[in-house]
Amino acid sequence: MPFTPLPPAPVPGLPALAGLCTLHQATAPGLSVDATVARLKRLHAVARALHGVLIARVTDEPQYELKMLYSHHAWLLAEFVSAIRGRVGEMREPPLGLEDPPPAALQLALDEVAAAPDGAHLCAALYTVLLPTLDEACAALHADAHPLADAPTRHLLRHARLDLAEALTAGRQAAQALAAASEPSASWLEVLHLAMAAAHGLDGTASEAPPCPAARFSTTPRPYDPVPRRDARFSDPYNMGVNAEAFIYDTSFPPEPKLLMLAYKRLREIDVPEMMASIIVETTGKPWGYTRDMTRQLWDEARHAMMGEVLFADLGVDWPALVRVNFTWSLGLNTQITALERHAVLYFIEQGLMPRHGKRYEWEIAQAAGSPLAITFQDYDWADEVLHARIGKQWYVSAMPSQTEALRAGDRAWSRVLMDWTAWQRDGLTTHENWWPALYADACQRLGWTPDPRVAAFDTSYADQRADLKSVSHSG
Repeated sequence: MPFTPLPPAPVPGLPALAGLCTLHQATAPGLSVDATVARLKRLHAVARALHGVLIARVTDEPQYELKMLYSHHAWLLAEFVSAIRGRVGEMREPPLGLEDPPPAALQLALDEVAAAPDGAHLCAALYTVLLPTLDEACAALHADAHPLADAPTRHLLRHARLDLAEALTAGRQAAQALAAASEPSASWLEVLHLAMAAAHGLDGTASEAPPCPAARFSTTPRPYDPVPRRDARFSDPYNMGVNAEAFIYDTSFPPEPKLLMLAYKRLREIDVPEMMASIIVETTGKPWGYTRDMTRQLWDEARHAMMGEVLFADLGVDWPALVRVNFTWSLGLNTQITALERHAVLYFIEQGLMPRHGKRYEWEIAQAAGSPLAITFQDYDWADEVLHARIGKQWYVSAMPSQTEALRAGDRAWSRVLMDWTAWQRDGLTTHENWWPALYADACQRLGWTPDPRVAAFDTSYADQRADLKSVSHSG
């Protein structure tokens, strides 16, 4: 007979149940599918509503840091919402019921946050009341869910809490800084607590519920404001006196000073989240995947703006003193054309960044200039734009007759946006100062560059050219 080896003996000490829990812990029954789904739907309703609140504030929030913070946290919440939607869809749930409104008392709390009159009240509501309570509800559901039977939900919640912890750390810092300048109403924050308590808690598990409080700010809903606003660091937001693209794409100029223009272009991308927020807010009837993808792109564009801020810091540039970052692009698109036309313009620009002279060219400039930081930033900026082109193709081009018509529509829409060059000057909003010579002179002095008279004399504006160097329409 052939020799048959005995199976190996069990090795003592190996983790039981894939390391999820002990056998003893697994003997507790845990929550039912229906109970888990009910609680997940509450978390979904809150996270989705707060995502919408943050998106709606990106455009008209003047504080630069808050625009960036809202953009980031909106993306984190969008990812959380997507994870819940995926999990609920796995749990015997068609129809999912994820679009159903939450209980009236919980809806009141969310409506009050949406109607917060300023950043101080909004940050206090978000980062000292709603998001901490959402995190507590996640922790409670993680503790109550069966560690083996419902391991996927616990996995979802564990990772969501990592994002919530990150959001709360930065958000509480923001709330504290704003409260030092303007204390939010403590009685209004108490309304939020009482409203959630009246809903049997955020997750609906509290046994008792006090009476629902009366509405305060939400008696007059806060409309979305499409006009971008900036803080005092953006001292000349109508200035279109320096055409960065005309300088960057001129191959006769050396690469080192082009780093300054790359930093300017990246920081100027603050106007893209300001514009994209308007598309998301004003576009209805789309599946959640649209909102998730558009929020990701909005966050990417906010990251790009911060890359410009960091690159200026690396170059030692005091950008508020030397650079004039405008908001004319987001202002024009948000106030003159429809949300669909704005998306058309966005896609048209993204496609223009794909060819040889677009994002790859900017990355090559960074390499030629020998800046490791700029190389890194342009590398990821380029990768992000490839993703954004895909998002545009999925959600914009798919609704158009063809790719060609999609591009033509974007070009036409952009051309219709009036750039009131002389009117802004006549009305005293700007002189369209050419700030480039002073910026270049400062960099030459500090960085040891040999001044180039041709570079110093650069004086091409956006008076007659768009950022893609095509002719623009303007009035005045």
